[in-house]
Amino acid sequence: MTRVRYFAAAAEAAGVDAEERGEATLVELRAAVVAEHPTLAGILPQCAVLVDGVRSDDDRSLDNATLIDVLPPFAGG
Repeated sequence: MTRVRYFAAAAEAAGVDAEERGEATLVELRAAVVAEHPTLAGILPQCAVLVDGVRSDDDRSLDNATLIDVLPPFAGG
């Protein structure tokens, strides 16, 4: 299982701060979280996704991943 943490607007859209997921790839994970949390559909494409601390914009295996962070764009400085 992989722990997915949602931050700021992504947490608000998902309705949870974190959850355990079992999808095998990042593409599968994105589809599954949008299916379960439809309000994420509008924000997820704009979010940075970090897999074990490394930004991942493309599909990749999550077999050995332990932590995924979903970070929406932040304003300010």
